[in-house]
Amino acid sequence: MPCCGVLVGILALGNDLCAKDDPQIWQPSSSVTRTEALLIANSYAEHRWRASETNLHHGTDPQGIMVDTPDEKFHPVKGVVGWWRSGSWNTGMPYKWGGFDTPQDFDRRIAQGLWAGDVFTTRKRDLNDSAVSRHAVGVDCSGFISRCWRLSAPISTYQIPARCTQLSDFDDLRPGDVVNKERVHVALFVKFDDPQRKNIVVYDVGCPPNWKVVRHLMSVAYLRQQGFKAWHYRAMRE
Repeated sequence: MPCCGVLVGILALGNDLCAKDDPQIWQPSSSVTRTEALLIANSYAEHRWRASETNLHHGTDPQGIMVDTPDEKFHPVKGVVGWWRSGSWNTGMPYKWGGFDTPQDFDRRIAQGLWAGDVFTTRKRDLNDSAVSRHAVGVDCSGFISRCWRLSAPISTYQIPARCTQLSDFDDLRPGDVVNKERVHVALFVKFDDPQRKNIVVYDVGCPPNWKVVRHLMSVAYLRQQGFKAWHYRAMRE
């Protein structure tokens, strides 16, 4: 699942409203404004939470599904490590295959001792829904977009075109739109990073070094090369 780890500054939203302080914004809706989508995204990226040893797991769950939380003890290959720490405050909702949790649900379930995240593997992509563990919490890329659009249930990357209009070019992207490659990855567009529109700022959640919701840069040339398309959610209000 391709992603870029170049972090940028916090989005300047122009007001003091935070999605986490507005319970109504977390309720499913038949439409969403561009501002609401970005507020929700930023709440995931800036969410602070505290973990304990009970929230990490490396092995199978009671149903036999393999789970690896992206904690600091996770070292899948040389040069790649997890990020969250037990006994410390962490920032950002962790990636969880099949996850659709709100920050509020995540905090409640972490307090109950569930596992914080479950990293993506090609094996999980092959197994699809049968690889989703009930014992881990967090959000995956399409679940994250579904929350940003205030949907009542998560949609997959291959279901996004049914709810969207494809844009003629990446230059037509506006805040709250997405870049999507079916069965691979999706990210929420924030803005262009340069006058030449060679790079875009996005919110997404995916592969290392992130494994959590972050705001970062993606190259338009890379997106084109990899077969991503630009999409506008039809229920987006200005």
